[in-house]
Amino acid sequence: MTCEIIEGDCLAVMRGMADNSFDAIVTDPPYFKVKGEAWDRQWEKPTQFLAWIGDLCEQWQRLLKPNGSLYCFASSKMAARVECRIAERFSVLSHIVWQKGDENGNGMHTRQHKEGCRIWFPQTERIIFAEHYGADNIAKGEAGYVAKCDELRGFVFEPLRAYIAGEFERAGMLNAAGKIAANVACGFSASAGGMASRHYFSRSQWQLPTRQHYHAMRELLHLRGNWEQNAKQGFLRREYEDLRREYEDLRRPFSVTADVPYTDVWTFPTVQHYKGKHPCEKPLAMMEHIVRASTRPGAAVLDCFAGSGVTGQACQRLARDFVGIELDAKYANMARARIAAASPSRSLFAV
Repeated sequence: MTCEIIEGDCLAVMRGMADNSFDAIVTDPPYFKVKGEAWDRQWEKPTQFLAWIGDLCEQWQRLLKPNGSLYCFASSKMAARVECRIAERFSVLSHIVWQKGDENGNGMHTRQHKEGCRIWFPQTERIIFAEHYGADNIAKGEAGYVAKCDELRGFVFEPLRAYIAGEFERAGMLNAAGKIAANVACGFSASAGGMASRHYFSRSQWQLPTRQHYHAMRELLHLRGNWEQNAKQGFLRREYEDLRREYEDLRRPFSVTADVPYTDVWTFPTVQHYKGKHPCEKPLAMMEHIVRASTRPGAAVLDCFAGSGVTGQACQRLARDFVGIELDAKYANMARARIAAASPSRSLFAV
């Protein structure tokens, strides 16, 4: 397992990275004029900020693996517009509301002069959760995304599709008659364009057969021609449980339980002030929740606004590889120290 902190401008660094490098991108960009820091006030108008978000999305789309997950933090005020920019390149799955409070459950408004705000006090931040279009074998057909959907489905599901199609070809049944027979065996209409032939052989609409359908197709192949000869050849010889396990490994991971916050409203307490604290530091428990839910051990995670390194700390604790990008040398060094303290013997740092 490796953890790397790279100092530099995130767009410049990401443009030098290889396609499909990361299983998840979990990041917290500037919010646009929420903090008094120069990096949050570098844009005069929201349109300029949103154009920059679009540039980030372009790189995220290229770097994220087809079965990967994107988590992007946003302010409550700008979240809708940020989500729209993300939706131009990704399928938005959830708009998560992080309801902030201290370790005692008190809302942050208790320390503010809320009457002077002239708006309802912003007690929340938002997290946009997204995946690639077409990443879960759904033929969405949005204009401009069809080719990308086919590419992604092929990348993720092609090994299993090719296995089933290859077995039918080996039996001499990867033709219209064979597909009709597969439809009938699975209880569908006797048509070359029926359910089984569309979903179990096609790249564009592929999905895993049910256990019943898989065994029906296996029996079909064994019954065609000489039973003993075909049985020895072992058509569709892999057990369904193994096929199902591989299918789940290929899909976008998502694992939650009733023991953790699994709705789209989260109540993790904020990080309390300490000397040198990053102004946007996120709670470690929340970042571990994200990493645990949407990646598997050994996955590679990118945070292109690494700050003081909490995402990297979560990855180190959960045995995920991590690459963080941070422009500020002070926070980059803090991130290295934080991650090293989490597991110093297994870290690798580079600038």
